[in-house]
Amino acid sequence: MARITVEDCVLKVPNRFELVMLAAQRARDISAGASLNVDRDNDKNPVVALREIAESAVELDHLRYELIHGLRRHLDMEGSGDDEGESALTLEISRQQDDVNQAMSGSSGVYGEHDVTDEEEETGEADFAADVPDDSEV
Repeated sequence: MARITVEDCVLKVPNRFELVMLAAQRARDISAGASLNVDRDNDKNPVVALREIAESAVELDHLRYELIHGLRRHLDMEGSGDDEGESALTLEISRQQDDVNQAMSGSSGVYGEHDVTDEEEETGEADFAADVPDDSEV
């Protein structure tokens, strides 16, 4: 039944990628408690969403709007356009860049349970003998 439903939906939304995105948004809405516009017939939320799209029981423009606004990341800035708003944005971007730089560089490499300092890593003198058991222990 799902294959027939998808074929019916392609007539309403020709782009299959957009169809998947819209159906996923509608399925999330249904999971969040939105009322159904078709009978469930023991179908799961994604199939119900596809059936609603196929039967034009849901407004596609509204789904597009919810999808776009649900994926949008924004900063809550009061007085956007002034120096304070711009400085808040600059501060947030700087903080995110610092987080990325810190994650990328790291102060020491960790290999298994043995911490290697930057100096050992550069010279290649890392001592891994502590991690290898002796022949007598085996």
